[in-house]
Amino acid sequence: MEIREILPWDKPHFCRMVHAFYRLPAVAHVIPDDHAERTFDLLMHDTPYARCFVAADAHDVPHAYCLCAITWSNEAGGLCVWLEELMVEDTLRGQGIGQKLIAAVRAAYPDAARFRLEVTDENPRAAALYRTLGFEDLEYRQMVLDR
Repeated sequence: MEIREILPWDKPHFCRMVHAFYRLPAVAHVIPDDHAERTFDLLMHDTPYARCFVAADAHDVPHAYCLCAITWSNEAGGLCVWLEELMVEDTLRGQGIGQKLIAAVRAAYPDAARFRLEVTDENPRAAALYRTLGFEDLEYRQMVLDR
């Protein structure tokens, strides 16, 4: 698998993977399908707020992705890169693709003060991987206000 940034012709693959991601038991809720299309369109317009890396096979078809949200964190004292979504298709899990995606994100932001992600209790395998890579649990409870 080659790790690269998402490209314009990846849209159907990205939307397919996002659809699958939000239907995994380890994800807290489903999102409307049009959110993936809106996110993809944003990614194609050189936004400073989001970036996406994919793992593509020998035919250049993506089978995993990591969607990042870029913010500033006063608490961390600098740039914070949120690994918003990290998904590897079922048949490819356990092959180090998730680690490679995270390594690509870290390499893309060598001066970031913090890398942050969310993981549900229903996904202990992913949590174990993240801890192996140096991520630590935060004692925060997240809250949202959706519009």
